[in-house]
Amino acid sequence: MFDGITRRVVSIWFPRLASDRVLRARPVDAPFALTLRQANTERLYCLNERASAMGLHRGMPFADARAFCPDLLSAPAHPARDARFLSTLRRWATRYCPWVGLEGEDGLVLDITGSAHLFGGEAAMLDDMRARLDRAGLAARLGLAPTRGAAWALARHGGAREQAGTGENPDTLGRLPVAALRLEPDTVTALERLGLRTIADLAATPRAPLTRRFGPGVLLRLDQALGTRPEQIAPETEPPHYGVRLTLPEPIGLVDDVMAGTARLVERLCARLKENAAGARALCLTLRRVDQACQQVELRLASAMRDPARILPLFERGVGTVDAGFGIDQLRLQATVVEPLADAQLGAIPRRGGGDRLEDLITRIGTRIGLENIRRFLPADSHIPERGFLVAPAAWSRPEGAWVALRPRPPVLFRPEPIAGTGPRPPGQFRWRRMSFETVVATGPERIAPEWWLDDDGWRAGMRDYWHVQTRQGRRLWLFHTPQDPGWFVQGEFA
Repeated sequence: MFDGITRRVVSIWFPRLASDRVLRARPVDAPFALTLRQANTERLYCLNERASAMGLHRGMPFADARAFCPDLLSAPAHPARDARFLSTLRRWATRYCPWVGLEGEDGLVLDITGSAHLFGGEAAMLDDMRARLDRAGLAARLGLAPTRGAAWALARHGGAREQAGTGENPDTLGRLPVAALRLEPDTVTALERLGLRTIADLAATPRAPLTRRFGPGVLLRLDQALGTRPEQIAPETEPPHYGVRLTLPEPIGLVDDVMAGTARLVERLCARLKENAAGARALCLTLRRVDQACQQVELRLASAMRDPARILPLFERGVGTVDAGFGIDQLRLQATVVEPLADAQLGAIPRRGGGDRLEDLITRIGTRIGLENIRRFLPADSHIPERGFLVAPAAWSRPEGAWVALRPRPPVLFRPEPIAGTGPRPPGQFRWRRMSFETVVATGPERIAPEWWLDDDGWRAGMRDYWHVQTRQGRRLWLFHTPQDPGWFVQGEFA
């Protein structure tokens, strides 16, 4: 805000943002609506103009809409994609002024103070906005006023005459309904029941009774629209771009020269990552040759990192396979996947965990066979031997604590293999895998009941009594007995 300059705010409302986004890619000449499941009911989320002309409205059950309009075409709604599309429109709007913010889920707000003269005046700027949005296939309504609240009201509740005006006339704002003050629907209904249907009616009402009944929010919105209370427009910050480039005066082709250039890029990129408390999980090095052909070296890391000394050696293998042709004249390094990475506390005594070296080893092996193929075992909260562990990719998991078990578990597990035996105690002699064994010491039993909430056919039969059996032949086996259907099985072997 500059002294002596009246603030000018433009509000852009996209009443059919979601449907316009879809119809831009696949136009249809028929009633069309996007549906979204809400409270176990499929409801209309956004409609095109022809569907609205048929009497359909947002929030209407989809079954009722099809009954009213059998020719209705539909598609599922994707609010996340709509939000990304609105962010794209916000970036487009920065061509008119630098102060552009989001206004809910379907609108933009622009502070054009001091920038309208660059487009030939306010009227010419609004005409240019309408023309460009119309060519893009987007329905939009614009409001221009000295305050954010008034611009919002004109864009959403003003007619063609109000939107074309400047919004400075109090009578223009006073004719609008109280819903134009960005109030909650319940508050709007309560005000209308009291006979306060327009902003002029609300402004002429004593303030003390309104505050006692509705709180300070109603008068705050009224004052913001009239300009007696300030309201800030906070522009959306641009996300950081993690990409650096190096253009060379002379082409290079040796691996050492390419690695030297890559080292400079890695240092610059890691410095940018550190400024934003982030770390890279995937990197892409693009090498442009003098013939304009490009080759890429992709690197996927086992953990988020921003240490140049650790990242640079991981590029050696990929750079060594690049065909430099007649020379490389440009290098570009981009972090394609970024994760938050807080600063680590440094101490006087160096750590001796070796975690960094393990992650670097996983990264090196992952570049050859894929990070998804390197897995680790993790403990699971289950007494059932087959369910006492999980297998997870090592790059997207962290080692957890030791397995919790009341009794020791054998390191070798296999499917239960039946053996001959009777009674609740382990047999004194038995044959397993064509070998004869004689029991010397038997420790047990450890009774494990099935987990009824899991779908496991092998454990639906009932409980098991596990025994740790030391044989005279030196083998230490894990046997179990099924009391409900008497039988003996071998399922594991101790080291």
